[in-house]
Amino acid sequence: MSRDIFLSKACLRVLHAANGRCFIRNGKAHSFAFMAQEIEMHCRVGLQSRFGDSGWQRTKAGLRRGALGVSLLSLSVGSALSADMGEDGTTPVPLEPDWVLQVTPYMWAAGMKGNISPFRRAPTIEVEKSFSDVMDDLNFGGFINVWARRDRFVFSADAMYVNLTESHVIGALPVIGPVPPIGADVDTAQFSATLQAGYRVYEAPDFTFDVLGGVRLWYLWNDVNVTFAGQSRSVSSEFGWVDPIVGARAFYRVNEKVSLMAQADIGGFGAGSDFTWQAMATVNYSFNDKLSISAGYKALSVDYDSDGHVFDTTLAGPVLGFTYRF
Repeated sequence: MSRDIFLSKACLRVLHAANGRCFIRNGKAHSFAFMAQEIEMHCRVGLQSRFGDSGWQRTKAGLRRGALGVSLLSLSVGSALSADMGEDGTTPVPLEPDWVLQVTPYMWAAGMKGNISPFRRAPTIEVEKSFSDVMDDLNFGGFINVWARRDRFVFSADAMYVNLTESHVIGALPVIGPVPPIGADVDTAQFSATLQAGYRVYEAPDFTFDVLGGVRLWYLWNDVNVTFAGQSRSVSSEFGWVDPIVGARAFYRVNEKVSLMAQADIGGFGAGSDFTWQAMATVNYSFNDKLSISAGYKALSVDYDSDGHVFDTTLAGPVLGFTYRF
């Protein structure tokens, strides 16, 4: 075996044996002297036994230069490792994922107040319903909020669908002869979706502030079925529009478990409705990194009057939701 081959294998054995001690100690490398002494000690015995003292002396200087280069390399690797370690040198610093996503299905105990004319050129009707009144007529209701962020770019979607059926019966009139009662069922469905994108203009460890812009979509269906003397007649109507909106969202972390959130927007500006606004504020409690619960208050208002249809209402009431983070 040549001296160069033997020397290379000896150095590899030393580096392999010292690998766990070269740079892992609070993210820092050992001294140059330690590395040089280790290499010199392991190689001297083998070189003297095979090539004598003269062979050892000729390669001694080269070994020291090699040890210096290896030590510099270990310092570079140690620095790179420490950049990915915590301040204590043991815990890796987690990298924030590309996307942050959370989904919140929620309940909204909303009452409704306003003026509506669901059919073109029909009389405008004043409506005022408490949440209990709404629940009496409710067939189905669903509410969901989706929020996402990538770096400083934020995205928000909030959708609701409500289907109500209200029944009325007019009894027999005091006229000559029996007159059967008149019945009417009014089936109403309302869909609304608010879609926004924006930018995080301020971010601190416990507070963030986002500006948002987007659209709010509305669509309403109305179906009236009148029965009289065994005969029935149905009248249907549907209409919708889109409102541009601008808004903002603020988030404040009170402590590790409790946080506050407020979000609001305004829009319409005559493009769809004359005016619309929405506001919501919640107190949030985190059970863990994935699951939290929110409770607060939400209000949504719109003033739409176009082509014979009128929908000028405000829905408001407490909200309760559960959030899952991906």
